Amino acid sequence: MLRKLKTVSLKTKILTLLISLILAVIILLSGIYIMFEKKQTEEDIGNLALQVAKTVSFMPSVKTAFENKDQIQLLQSIADSIKMQVEANYIVIKNADGVIYAHPDLLSIGKKQRESNYRALIFGQYYNAKIDSPFGTALTGNAPIFGADGNIIGIVSVGYLYEDIYVEIYRKIRSISAVSIVVLLIGIIGGIMLTNNIRKDTLGLEPFEIANLYRQRSAILHSIKEGIIAIDENGLITMINQPAIQMLGCDKSYLYESIEKVFPNTLLKNFLNPCENEEIYLHNRLVIMNREVVKESGKVIGAVASFRDKTDVKKMIETISEVRQYSEDLRAQTHEYANKLYVLSGLMQLGKFAEAVDMIQAELKLSTKQNHLLFDRIEDSHVQAILLGKIAKASEKKIQFIIDQNSSLSPLPKHMELSSLIAILGNIMDNAFEAVSKNEEKKVVFFATDVGNDVIFEVADNGSGIMVEEKIFTKGFSTKLGERRGYGLAIVQDTVNRFGGCIEIQNDRTKGAIFTVFLPKKGDCK
Repeated sequence: MLRKLKTVSLKTKILTLLISLILAVIILLSGIYIMFEKKQTEEDIGNLALQVAKTVSFMPSVKTAFENKDQIQLLQSIADSIKMQVEANYIVIKNADGVIYAHPDLLSIGKKQRESNYRALIFGQYYNAKIDSPFGTALTGNAPIFGADGNIIGIVSVGYLYEDIYVEIYRKIRSISAVSIVVLLIGIIGGIMLTNNIRKDTLGLEPFEIANLYRQRSAILHSIKEGIIAIDENGLITMINQPAIQMLGCDKSYLYESIEKVFPNTLLKNFLNPCENEEIYLHNRLVIMNREVVKESGKVIGAVASFRDKTDVKKMIETISEVRQYSEDLRAQTHEYANKLYVLSGLMQLGKFAEAVDMIQAELKLSTKQNHLLFDRIEDSHVQAILLGKIAKASEKKIQFIIDQNSSLSPLPKHMELSSLIAILGNIMDNAFEAVSKNEEKKVVFFATDVGNDVIFEVADNGSGIMVEEKIFTKGFSTKLGERRGYGLAIVQDTVNRFGGCIEIQNDRTKGAIFTVFLPKKGDCK
């Protein structure tokens, strides 16, 4: 039974409820109206009957007829005339002994009626009474007739049959019933309009379907790993799931708050525009955002944004890149030392032992100097690892890679992770190596210091400088030929911006370029 009731349409439920309520109100009000109308009709007819009875009892012609027996027959004509005027069912006139002088039934005239009228005949009262008359149950008005000496000489009874009273009441009930039917029809029409409007607002879905969709929506939102936020046309957050709360670093108090509290630098008009795979940083995490605009009748009424956390994937890719880069650097270093071993072997086979010793001592002197600068002046292991790889790569490419002897670098803060350092230093030094690759004298100088509030890295080369300085940080722009170019310096700028740092460039097309990176020690990665 409950299952069948559950599937009843919302329209049927609302119409049934409205019609039931309207019928209940109509029946209640009609019952009250009929009760009061019956009482009022009886009271009005009773008053009319009593008033007519009084009027007849005070008529001089009636009193004269009682005093002159020759005029008794006039009472019947007087009663008939007044009865027609007031639409009474009957008027009975009797003397004090109960002898009838006027009666609708002419055969009853002159007869004595035993009906008890002591209240009028003895006490002289004017009153109404409900009696069982020969014509049926009637409501009567009774009035005594006083003679010239003040004695009661007769009584006048004016009667209205209840049958006719009920006919009048039924007539009024029909009138109120017609009004009730009109009210009921108006209620039904209003109910249909209301249900149609509700179904339009609910997209034609029934309440149990909406409940099922809500439960499914909640389950889906909590089961997927992507963060989802929905806003309305005013930019207020109407829905946010748990992954979004975690990625945005907010809580449920942002529900029905402005989206600008979650994205302080995001304009509402931008958030209400669709986008695909837009990369943004949220609380030290790189996420990919997709936005879809919600429209109704061509009007934008909100937007839904989904977030995918790319940080872990990016770290894995960067780790793979690091391993590959280390592998290439070790290969270059192995290749370089293999070449030197071949040279030493040749010198020894030729008996040129002095030259072989001089070569070994020169290599040892250079290695000792580099190791002194690298391990004594540069204390951060991550930077040491990066520089070792670049030294081997520079050696393979016959580039003079110099670590400035004035460099001084302590272990870096924990928020400066290895992947970020590789993104900054690796790309800048690779660009420097490419810039000097066509020179006869190839020279790249590295300098690092952490004196003060910033960590400073500087890479200088003696290349041909930067051709288009204002566009070098644009993603996809490159002065070099080939595919997959133009991303290195864009990555550098994005990474530096996350640390709240900056990049300075000194560009001289005859002497080369100098890239200086400033990273705040206390800055949190954004």
